Amino acid sequence: MEKRLRNSLQSSAQEFISLATKQSLKSSKSSLKTLIHSVKLSSPLCTSLPSTLSDSISASVQSFQSLLGSNSAQIPSSPHSPPAKRCRRSSRCSETEPVDDKHGLLARLEILAHIALLCVSHPGKPFLLSDLLPGVQALHDNLIVFEAESSLSSAIEGLCEEWWKENLAGRESLISQSLPFLLSRSLTLKKKVDVHRVCVLREAFTLFDFDDESIDDLKLLLIRCMISPLYLKAEDGRRFLAFVFGLNHQLGKELLAMIRSQIPFGRKSMLEAYGDILFRAWRAAQGDSRSEIENGFLQDLIEAAIHAASGPFASYIRRVLGAFINQRTTDGVERMLFRLAEPVVFRSLQVSNSNVRQNALHLLLDMFPLEDPDSTKEEKDTLLDKQFFLLERLLMDDCPEVRTIAVEGSCRILHLFWEVIPSPIITKILTKIFVDISRDVCTEVRLSTLNGIIYLLGNPHSHEILKVLLPRLQHLMLDKALTVRVAAVDLLVHLKDVRNFQFNKVMELDVLLTALASDQPLVAQKITKLLIPSYFPSKVPVEEACNRCITLVKRAPMAGARFCKFAILEGASKSHLMELVKVFLGLILSPHQLDANQIEGFLAATCYVCDDLASELCNISALKELFDGEKIRCLLSVVSKGEVRSSLFNIVSTVCPDDVAGLIEECMDVVTNCSGLTEDVGRQTEIRSAQKLLLSLGGFDDLIEALTAFLHKTAYRCHIKFGADMPSQSVSFAKRKKSKSSGKFSIKLKLINRKQSFKDDYSVAVGMAFQVRDLLLHEDIRKAIMKSQCLEMLFVSLKVISEVSIVHCGHCKDMDISPVLAYIALALQMTVDNVGRTNIQNGDSKRKKTKIHSSKFLSENILELTIEHVLNCLEKLFGEGDMKNHDADSCKLQPTNKTDQNSTKRRRLSPTDACGPSNRASTNDEAQQVLCKVKMLTAVLKFMADVTAMCFAPRKHGLFLYYTSKCVQHIISSLDQLRHNQIQFKEDGKINIAICLKSSFTYAAKMLNGILAESRGSSTTLPEAFVLANNMLDLIISIESCMGSGYALRLVAAIKTWLPDVLLGLGSTSFQKNTDSDEEHLSVSEQMKLHFPKWPLIVAKTELFEVTEAEEDDECSRPEKFSAFNKLLAMLIILLEKNPSIMDVVGNIFMVSSLVGLEQKNFGLALGLLRFVCLKLFKHDDRDWGDIMLSSLQEIFPKIDREIAEENDEDEQEKLTRAKELIEPQWMYHLYETGRVTLVDD
Repeated sequence: MEKRLRNSLQSSAQEFISLATKQSLKSSKSSLKTLIHSVKLSSPLCTSLPSTLSDSISASVQSFQSLLGSNSAQIPSSPHSPPAKRCRRSSRCSETEPVDDKHGLLARLEILAHIALLCVSHPGKPFLLSDLLPGVQALHDNLIVFEAESSLSSAIEGLCEEWWKENLAGRESLISQSLPFLLSRSLTLKKKVDVHRVCVLREAFTLFDFDDESIDDLKLLLIRCMISPLYLKAEDGRRFLAFVFGLNHQLGKELLAMIRSQIPFGRKSMLEAYGDILFRAWRAAQGDSRSEIENGFLQDLIEAAIHAASGPFASYIRRVLGAFINQRTTDGVERMLFRLAEPVVFRSLQVSNSNVRQNALHLLLDMFPLEDPDSTKEEKDTLLDKQFFLLERLLMDDCPEVRTIAVEGSCRILHLFWEVIPSPIITKILTKIFVDISRDVCTEVRLSTLNGIIYLLGNPHSHEILKVLLPRLQHLMLDKALTVRVAAVDLLVHLKDVRNFQFNKVMELDVLLTALASDQPLVAQKITKLLIPSYFPSKVPVEEACNRCITLVKRAPMAGARFCKFAILEGASKSHLMELVKVFLGLILSPHQLDANQIEGFLAATCYVCDDLASELCNISALKELFDGEKIRCLLSVVSKGEVRSSLFNIVSTVCPDDVAGLIEECMDVVTNCSGLTEDVGRQTEIRSAQKLLLSLGGFDDLIEALTAFLHKTAYRCHIKFGADMPSQSVSFAKRKKSKSSGKFSIKLKLINRKQSFKDDYSVAVGMAFQVRDLLLHEDIRKAIMKSQCLEMLFVSLKVISEVSIVHCGHCKDMDISPVLAYIALALQMTVDNVGRTNIQNGDSKRKKTKIHSSKFLSENILELTIEHVLNCLEKLFGEGDMKNHDADSCKLQPTNKTDQNSTKRRRLSPTDACGPSNRASTNDEAQQVLCKVKMLTAVLKFMADVTAMCFAPRKHGLFLYYTSKCVQHIISSLDQLRHNQIQFKEDGKINIAICLKSSFTYAAKMLNGILAESRGSSTTLPEAFVLANNMLDLIISIESCMGSGYALRLVAAIKTWLPDVLLGLGSTSFQKNTDSDEEHLSVSEQMKLHFPKWPLIVAKTELFEVTEAEEDDECSRPEKFSAFNKLLAMLIILLEKNPSIMDVVGNIFMVSSLVGLEQKNFGLALGLLRFVCLKLFKHDDRDWGDIMLSSLQEIFPKIDREIAEENDEDEQEKLTRAKELIEPQWMYHLYETGRVTLVDD
């Protein structure tokens, strides 16, 4: 084929083109290039081929246009005719299908365009290309026609591009179509090579008239390039966009507007690209274009960066400006920045708005030093002094955010310009930072001090003065904020790598050891990293390393123990650690060399190291040999303190030695001597360690039997002392397989025979109940308890103790919630276990039930019985005796068994007689009794909330709401009684009861949330929900009255997430289905009359105090300030504004309450509530009241008219008149404009 083409080329240009167009471009491309590029300057083809090629291109283009014209003419001639039958492809078909003609012409044009490109790109330039220009012009002019053919259009565009690059005659005529085509394709295909080609041809864009209307499409393409990530990322793209700014003044403005609109949403890379583009454009611009960028854009950016409403937005703007700031050494940049920024920055640093000061400070730090290069040295020094003066002033700014930025910025300036800043200024700034700022009240400011100093250490010139100043930061190592302490250790770690610095001269070792002993793991590990080269180095013999570590533990036992804990995380050798354990063990067994604290430290350190070593199986055997039975007994004789025994128990449970005689009995003694456990965190740790050891050695049954035996004993004593009902249960236990601890002692008999008072027995039982609940948190132990033969007796014992604890908590301050929590936790877990068994048995009906599962007591309705029992206890606590019928949904509690039915016949000691000889408690005792009662009620509320959340008793929802309301009412009554008796909690008591009250409110709200979500408008639960929501609001008022606004405000902040549920509870009575407005209003009215809450009275008194300064009623004229409740009301109003339907329902409560005030002749209440509705709940001119509120307005307005006519007292008449004036605009509007209220005859 190549030979034929060569022969035709030698023959004539016409024959060559004819033969070439019959080939496919793919197969002939390389041959064509070889042949055309081999044409010499002396060849006649240099003149004949261009003209012939041009004629062929023109003829083909004309043929293609004719073909398109004929097709377009045929299409409308018979619009409804079916398409013609297609001619079968065969040799017998004489006519060529039009589609084939079209494809043939396109292929021919593509080959011709390629030949033209080869002629233009010939290295020797032998061809007379002026003769080829008409053909190329024809291809260019029809580029849009060929746009659908990607290969042909690309070939044409490439030909036009090459013509431009070769600077050939007539190139200006080949860009009007090719450049927009190339620009559009670069945006569509998103290839970097296209962006590069556009950039190469950028000079061609200057030939366009951008003031002509026809250029709009090209303008849009150029503006699209400004937001294209491809153009912004590519170097050629940014160069091209910078060039576009100079094409046209109006186009430049539009591009600047596009950049301005993108800044709020920009990513870091995009904003930096915009800055780079603007800088390039500014540098190339002249005259008006440069002025537009400087005065029309950059000036606006600087002002926006200072006055930005948010910090992130200001940082986005500064990132764009950063391109100019980073190029300030370029001629004219610094002068321009000074001219634009100086007037506004210095002024903004001194304004009252802290946000503006903060933004201006950021900008000053970025531009520092801000100076005019054309000014004299004296002027520059004066300006520099002014900047340092402002920096020093901002270091002591009122706003902590400004101080934080000023500290870090000052350290950055000192780091960058230390050599040129005068020494007095350096000393003054550093003194302020080290003396004043390091003790700032704001955590972020103190943290910025440390971060700034770490950055400043990067300048070696600062080291000499920092050696003197750094010891002043020792107090930060013991800072109250964890982030500050972490940064302080990071500073020391950084100093370790700085030459000529020693961290122990900056921070005293005792301070470090104090932090190491007691601080968070993150801080302790960093300190260990700091100390490990000194106290357990890897590059010295193991004996020396161990001796150094011993020195550390002896000096600070607990710090040394934690050092060993984190040493392995910092790369300590495990072989060295094994040696360390041996050395520690030898020291512990030589107690005459150590005091008690040192023994504790060495044992704790040994425990930590053994935990790490035991994680690898290869170390277990060595540890077992090390801790044999003899050594364990010796260790047991040495240790005395609980914390030390805890460490020993942990070591043994980790190593699991074979000979543990004596240690098991020690563990059981620890577990059973648990009086006062709930308040002693150290004892809790010790007991958990003992439990862990017992379980690891197979002593689970011994542990559960011991706990059950003593709890049963205490339950019996409760039965005798208080007359609590107790089912008869045998104390004996079934035989079982012996464990390592069996047969050597009988802990059960020791516990049962232990002689002590009931108070002591109860205290121990509380500790054991705490342990039971703690054990239930672990899955494996929980499963074992559910299978234990002691389960029934354990449950019965906890039930009896819990009953006594609940019933007598109001009179005996020693009653504890641990038995109740263990009781309800065990009941819930047994219910979960029964549900699981039921599901399994449903899948396998042949499986036999276990012995426990068939027990009558532990039946599947165990939770039902527990609920009834707990609520019966509440009734006894509340002193109401018999149960009340209040709920149609099985709300009447039934007795659990025959013993319960006869319980009223049993002679019981009264709570006052049973709890001690003297019931006339002191003031402190009365407060403690209230705290005890609140804790107990909180535990019960937790039980009901957990049952509701687990969906175990859906038929009890109404009952739960009823008793939750009673619990809240009882708490309110107790707090009000304390306030009436002028009894105050001690500070620790306030903290404890505040925690309980927050939990009580949360549990009540959680229950309200779950029940309302499931009830879906059920009439059996909604009245109780309404009452509970009112009681919860009353609780806030009682808390604020009794404990002060501080605690109440903290509670309001904590319960913010539950406020929507309170609102839904308030509106629940109006959500019943199939009721009209009158019935809804009646339901709310009945509820309010039955039990009028306290909170509407407070709302009314607050409103009345705002309208009048003095009344005869002092209580109204000077109401107690309920700032927390008012804050709560403001939060509720915000929520109501978002939901008009809820607003209508809750607003109706205020209307009904005011109606109650009118009926009771309490006109101040009516006035205050109506004022709140008209001015606070709704805006003064807001007429968009809901139907429910208008139904109440229909009743209130005529009633006020009647009361005004009947009332003789002038003060009362004035209140009624004011109330009428408030609601009259609503009444008149809806009477005459909407017709939603009507006049009714009296």
